[in-house]
Amino acid sequence: MQDQQNAIALDHIANLILTASSKESYHATVTWFEQLGFKPIMTESSAETTATWLQLFSSSASIHDVSLKIVLSPSAIRKLANSSKMDWRSLPAIATITTNTLKAIETLFASLPWAYQKYNVPSKKSSDFSAIYAHDPLNNLLVFTDKPNPFESSPRTTEVHHEVKPAVLADHLLKVDDNGGRRRKIAILTSGGDAPGMNAAVRGVVRAAIARGCDAYAVHEGYQGLVDGGHMIKKMGWDDVQGYLSTGGTVIGTARCKAFRERPGRLQAAKNMVKEGIDALIVCGGDGSLTGADLFRSEWPSLLKELVSAGELTKEEADNFSHLNIVGLVGSIDNDMSSTDITIGAVTCLHRICESIDSISSTASSHSRAFVVEVMGRHCGWLALMAGIATGADFIFIPERPPSGEDWQDNMCAEIKRHRDLGKRKTIVIVCEGAIDSNLKPITSKDMMDLLTDRLHLDTRMTILGHVQRGGTPCVFDRNLATMQGVEAVEAVLDSRPDIPSPMIGMNENKITRTDLMKAVALTGEVAKAIARKDFIGAMDLRDPAFNQQYEQFMATTLANSEEGDKKESLRIGIINVGAPAGGMNAAVRAAVRYARNRGHIPFGIQNGFPGLIAGQVKEMKWMDVDGWIAHGGSELGTNRDQPSLDLGMVSYQLQKFNIQSLLLIGGFEAYTACLEMYNARNVYPAFCMPMVHIPATISNNVPGTEFSLGCDTSLNAIMESCDAIKQSATASRKRVFVVEVHGGKSGFLAVMSGLAVGATSVYIPEEGINLERLQKDVNHLCQRYAEDAEGKSQGRVIIRSEAASKTYSTDIVSAIIKEEGHQQFDSRTAILGHIQQGNSPSPLDRVRAMRLAICSIDFIEEHACAGSSASSTASHVSTGPAVYNKDPESIAVAGIQGSNVSFTSVEGLLKDTDLKNRKPAQTWWMDYKRTGNLLAHRFDLLK
Repeated sequence: MQDQQNAIALDHIANLILTASSKESYHATVTWFEQLGFKPIMTESSAETTATWLQLFSSSASIHDVSLKIVLSPSAIRKLANSSKMDWRSLPAIATITTNTLKAIETLFASLPWAYQKYNVPSKKSSDFSAIYAHDPLNNLLVFTDKPNPFESSPRTTEVHHEVKPAVLADHLLKVDDNGGRRRKIAILTSGGDAPGMNAAVRGVVRAAIARGCDAYAVHEGYQGLVDGGHMIKKMGWDDVQGYLSTGGTVIGTARCKAFRERPGRLQAAKNMVKEGIDALIVCGGDGSLTGADLFRSEWPSLLKELVSAGELTKEEADNFSHLNIVGLVGSIDNDMSSTDITIGAVTCLHRICESIDSISSTASSHSRAFVVEVMGRHCGWLALMAGIATGADFIFIPERPPSGEDWQDNMCAEIKRHRDLGKRKTIVIVCEGAIDSNLKPITSKDMMDLLTDRLHLDTRMTILGHVQRGGTPCVFDRNLATMQGVEAVEAVLDSRPDIPSPMIGMNENKITRTDLMKAVALTGEVAKAIARKDFIGAMDLRDPAFNQQYEQFMATTLANSEEGDKKESLRIGIINVGAPAGGMNAAVRAAVRYARNRGHIPFGIQNGFPGLIAGQVKEMKWMDVDGWIAHGGSELGTNRDQPSLDLGMVSYQLQKFNIQSLLLIGGFEAYTACLEMYNARNVYPAFCMPMVHIPATISNNVPGTEFSLGCDTSLNAIMESCDAIKQSATASRKRVFVVEVHGGKSGFLAVMSGLAVGATSVYIPEEGINLERLQKDVNHLCQRYAEDAEGKSQGRVIIRSEAASKTYSTDIVSAIIKEEGHQQFDSRTAILGHIQQGNSPSPLDRVRAMRLAICSIDFIEEHACAGSSASSTASHVSTGPAVYNKDPESIAVAGIQGSNVSFTSVEGLLKDTDLKNRKPAQTWWMDYKRTGNLLAHRFDLLK
């Protein structure tokens, strides 16, 4: 303790760590500091110690907060009390606290059973006093004064200047929860097949439980661990889940457990839980695992009754744990659970599949081969469908939508031959492991290989991806999904009551939700029943809201229409990229071109943005012109930030010259302002009186009218991969902090979401800015955390700084301040990621979103073109298409992703929700993620 005092005094940090040797002194100390105005933030426990964090929040922006940690450790040395008769000014104080409420503190101490001493200084009246010396229940000496450094000759102290407002006297010790006076204990287990992101869920549950004043337990090896008990049920501390975010699979293990399926096994599991004092269980697994959990809950009263009758439990033990709380998290790579749009692990699995098929595509093209790829999905075709969309496969086979007709093999071969005749050098067929035909007969990858070899004489190879799909580090989406759901699961436990059905934590409309667990399981089973009775339409409808639509969109961009572009009602559609490159731009162009041609329209690619349009760089695009673009990063059409105002007259002239009757703009905030410029110029330039759609595509995700822009997911994964490597380097060097600068403009989206995904210690964003107070808090926190790290086990830490977080505190300056103020406790380095955030192949989510937005946008253009007048003033020469003239404000819109839907909002209507000065939406739905990130990074000082 004396060493800690000296370190604090030398380093002038506002953090104190006090150690108690008994429960009585521990609780008394917590209460004592609460009475002085300290607020309890969190109580955490491990097998060896219990600790409470308290915070004294400053009311002044120029004064930092005080953090206090009180630790219960039986091995602590109890210090002897000092005599109340001696002059305490000669004793070493652990802190000097400056306050303007000294009289109130004296009144408070007068009512407490602990001794204190008052002193004055020569300049004060003898009846007044300027300092109070008091010992806390652990006999640590603190000085309270209304004047800084009142006694220059006093021993060395740490000065913490604060306005101290004593709290009302407490009549009880620190209350942890309302669990009948007992400390609530929450256990988590992972069951069934492993899924990437399960570890992030465990981390979220453990840290959220500790932060809420509960004890957290991990049950190893799934339900088998519950049955075996003992060391298989392990109490978890805060740092026990360090490194879980980037680890695939499940660290705490999963196993099939026959014993738990029988009542004797569940009887033993109940006994083990009661003996450990656990009455809340969070289960992360598939529908089978969650069904077992709910059965366990329903049997719980009878299990306890039987255990009491057998003498295995006392009646008092049974009465204390009369109700079992169950919460379900869905960990499944198949995305096969009803009542949630997505499950933990599905998106990472899709990443693995797309990475493999992208690699296969290059060798297939080189040798002009066909490949049949088998993916997982015994009862659900989500992976096969999304992989087909994201890789541009020629055909997919899924259980919910078998090929129709008895001659489907002939139709398939004819379509593949048509693709080959158009110039395709490769053929990719994706087969879900549960694929069937309309007669429920399995369709295997071997069947497909034989078909392509025998009928079309193609050099065909077969690849079964197998368990490689489950492996690897989780992607950003799964890390954040699992983390947020893990935190929500703890809240669901604390909100639970015996009369409330067990909840399942899901995601619907981009929001974390709670639904009835058993209703979700029952609906999931309905899919298999619908397939069994050949109700394939019903089976499709039971999947997530976008499933059916996306299947139709896949078919609409895969099967080439032989009558493309020659219909009388065809439209001439211009496609242009505006702004910085973003992953998914090319995928959107590809989908728009192919869907437009299949609808009988004529798409035109405009190269190099508006300067290219002004120069007349406009070219009709054919079906094969965009082959392979779906996996390409950047912008094949070329893009820049220039606006139509560069030369509005020439932009109008070229649109009339090429008789462009509608415009599809794919880009960032510059594309939005370009639409605004052309909308405002409609009265002057009639050529702009046509349907226009803006598909948001920017890594910054700063376009109004959408929750996600194309490219932001790709960028987040690039940042995540870089930060994982940086943290690995920092950890290898032990005490090192990296300040990582990311893109984002005036929007903190990239910083917040990547910070949550990599477990950043702190995140700086433009919405909050950076000041000295915040930097001091971060230094204090880092000093505190590194002091607590076990010897030889210090972790590398990362701070994320958005590029526009501050004009003054640059990345280099922030790093230098942290290093200087750390007083050699740790090193600090910088990493500016730069344009690698824009590069790489687009992520599967960006590819899928691109296709969906592009097809919906073509439909929007068709609808608003038909609403136009036949007396167009835009056509400068005879055209094969209809004349279009539409001045309706609704005809220029942003295509946005809102929840699970694609919506269209006029650019004019979005103005009220747009911060034009800072180039971003006025609302930021993702700020809740920042608060969760602070919580799980141990930043309770930032949760005010």
